[in-house]
Amino acid sequence: MQIEGPRQRGHVLLVAGDAAVRRRAVQVAPSANLAALGVVPVAGLLNSDAPGDTTYLDGVRDPNTVLTRLRTAAATPGPLFVYLSGRLTVDRRAHRLHLALAGTTSASVRWTALPWDWLGGELRDRPPGLTTLLLDLVADRAAWPLLQEYGGPPETPTADVYGVVRPPGSVGGGNTVSSYTRHWIDQLHSNPTRPDHLRLHALAVGAAALPPGSLVLPTARALGTRPRPVGPPAAGAHATGPAQGFPVPAPEPSRAADVPVPERDPRAHIHALATSGRHPEAADLARAWEQHVLRTRGSTSDEALEWLEIRADLARMADDFPLATRLWITAGRTRLARQPADAPEVRAAATGALHCWTRLKDPDTATRAGLELLDLLRSLPHPNPDHLRLAEQRMELLNRAPSPTAAGG
Repeated sequence: MQIEGPRQRGHVLLVAGDAAVRRRAVQVAPSANLAALGVVPVAGLLNSDAPGDTTYLDGVRDPNTVLTRLRTAAATPGPLFVYLSGRLTVDRRAHRLHLALAGTTSASVRWTALPWDWLGGELRDRPPGLTTLLLDLVADRAAWPLLQEYGGPPETPTADVYGVVRPPGSVGGGNTVSSYTRHWIDQLHSNPTRPDHLRLHALAVGAAALPPGSLVLPTARALGTRPRPVGPPAAGAHATGPAQGFPVPAPEPSRAADVPVPERDPRAHIHALATSGRHPEAADLARAWEQHVLRTRGSTSDEALEWLEIRADLARMADDFPLATRLWITAGRTRLARQPADAPEVRAAATGALHCWTRLKDPDTATRAGLELLDLLRSLPHPNPDHLRLAEQRMELLNRAPSPTAAGG
């Protein structure tokens, strides 16, 4: 949502912590992420036309240097955008969560890493609605159990927190911009009307093909998970999401009776359900919202297509790869009919379809879906040659293999 009111000066603070590396494979490259965000106009990061300053912290080794910059940023009277990328770890003695900085080792966390509670302490006195914290992080083996226990990093009550925390051992993109940050930037550039931060986050999560088990923030707890009765609203009554101003459909009582209804855009809430393993409830809520969008906005609306892609990613997270493949192929075809064939969203849908198709184990299902996937990949003007080659090679193998019926007869 565009920030209203006086054009008080804002601030952007971009912090690159230590790279996450496992077995010589880079899981997140914070410096690459900062370089990509550094070319985004300040107004785009702040979602405000207020004038603003930018501070880059890359390669810092002293947590007190970060604290000083954070304190200066927190004192800004206008909108504040803080971005953190790197590796989360814990110190051995107090078992507190830290953002590892350059040179941080498991033995030096207490002296060389940024304690997470410093972040909340510096931001706690800022007025609500003026602070956005965007995270693209990987947890190491020491930090991951702590994050799973609490559902994510400690909350920062006065800030709107969005982002992802990937588990240890997840495959990264090497020394390149990580998938979530790249898609966040792509969505910012490709949408003619600048979406608010929550919408950008939801679109980026849906397109990023995050590894299984990734934490998506805000979690259900951060959105407010105090149980309350839910069910069909009284006649003429419905909950409304303030960001869009249209009804939030109630979940089926039999399937999600203990799931609170979010009072704003439900996408982050739905992904929080999925990442916590509550896949049927996440799918139910996504279908309900999609049906509402179809009724109110129409099947050709951008919102309807976005919800199709969200359902595709939810199916992937639930390991329902046949459904995920069908939905991603449908999304790719739909986008191809509306957008240039080289649009990032078209390529992202095709990549999502290919990823899920490679996970199909039943040969007949894979063959049927493979024909549709090849048709989509060949419709792109400059498809990734590796993607097309992979699909064609697998189809050749599937066509050579005897069917189970023939083998058994």
